[in-house]
Amino acid sequence: MTTPDAPSAPASPPSISWRESLTVYLQPRVLIVMLLGFSSGLPLALSGSTLRFWLRESHIDLETIGLFALVGTPYTIKFLWAPLVDALNVPFLSKALGRRRGWLILSQFLLVAAIFLLGFCNPGTTPWYVPFGAALLVATASATQDIVVDAFRIESLPKDEQAAGMASYVAAYRISTLVSTAGALYLIDTIENSGLARGDAWKFGYAAMAALIVIGIVTALFAAEPDQSRMVAEKSTGHPLQRVLATTKAAFLDFLTLDAAVVLLLFVILFKFTDAFAGIMTEAFVIDIGFSKVDYAAIVKVVGLVATLAGGFAGGFVARRYSLVTSLWIGGVLQAVANLSFSWLALLGANKWGLALAITAENFTSAIGTVIFVAYLSALCRNPLHTATQYALLTALAAVGRTYLSAGAGYVAKATGWPLFFVICMLVAIPSLLLLAWLQRRGHFEALDR
Repeated sequence: MTTPDAPSAPASPPSISWRESLTVYLQPRVLIVMLLGFSSGLPLALSGSTLRFWLRESHIDLETIGLFALVGTPYTIKFLWAPLVDALNVPFLSKALGRRRGWLILSQFLLVAAIFLLGFCNPGTTPWYVPFGAALLVATASATQDIVVDAFRIESLPKDEQAAGMASYVAAYRISTLVSTAGALYLIDTIENSGLARGDAWKFGYAAMAALIVIGIVTALFAAEPDQSRMVAEKSTGHPLQRVLATTKAAFLDFLTLDAAVVLLLFVILFKFTDAFAGIMTEAFVIDIGFSKVDYAAIVKVVGLVATLAGGFAGGFVARRYSLVTSLWIGGVLQAVANLSFSWLALLGANKWGLALAITAENFTSAIGTVIFVAYLSALCRNPLHTATQYALLTALAAVGRTYLSAGAGYVAKATGWPLFFVICMLVAIPSLLLLAWLQRRGHFEALDR
């Protein structure tokens, strides 16, 4: 099939004022999505960046730390069990709470147990594959929670609240990752300085993070089941296995019928790769240039929090103000260029103001890119019969960059040195931008903007 000529530019979106943008964030549905975003963000860092800090502090080598990216495998294959979430009910819980909330409560209780287990693993005294296995359990429970929360968000928010919901979700998600990195590291250091052994300090730190999942549990209990989910549940008939197979088939066929399906799915894989490739080594980089975990935690907790909030709301404004393709260009370029701030920091050395600037640039641009990217993924999911399955497939593909393509980042960093490594992190964004240009020329985004 030949590529058609570039389509004419779509009409400009209506002008959105900052006051209108801020008002919608106070809607109850948006606030619920925001709190669920906080619950979703906590476990990712506990099985990722915070764990890698613990590994490096325990003198685990860079190559092994890089391989710990494979802990994220459940995020890349979660679409395999997403049809179960779409088609089946959780005994007792779904009857009492509804289809989506029943699964949400189950995944959150599993998360609490898995995080506690990970905290009892000490990489300094046990083989590295023991915390790897525990982290894998955290990632699996977290991926299941993400499946449900994403479906809940898409189904519960009307169109005029979607952008605000996405911005609030991403902002809360990013804040919770700061809590489970900077907050956890600061807490662990305080406990250790009080005289407790390092292994016990990490144990108590992870227990405190597990307790924060209660925020998501309480939110799920007080939230209303989405109307779309209730209607689907009422119409669900047939044997459970037949429903699972039918959901799986319909979800995948929807994607296969999209124009340029292979290219758009490849774009989904690569869009956030520039962030992922740099992010997998950030903690090791900070330690190697001379910062302590307290320095890192203090800067990330204060500066990073402000930058994340600003970036999340800026991303929401961009998504509401500009067309989808324009927003993707803005987010894609900004998040790639921000990597150069770490190259500059590597040359500068252990300068706290330099770290603050680098963290600000990374958090602000990454939050913008994430909000816009979530808007794009949500626009691709329009059928409540299999919202969870479709969104899980898309986010699983997006996690490929963070999980598999980034697994060799430690080898690259060791071979090139830190300044050049972060330049490479910027350059790996080029393939995604080329795919974005190709999809734009083909008219892919016009149908999604309607």
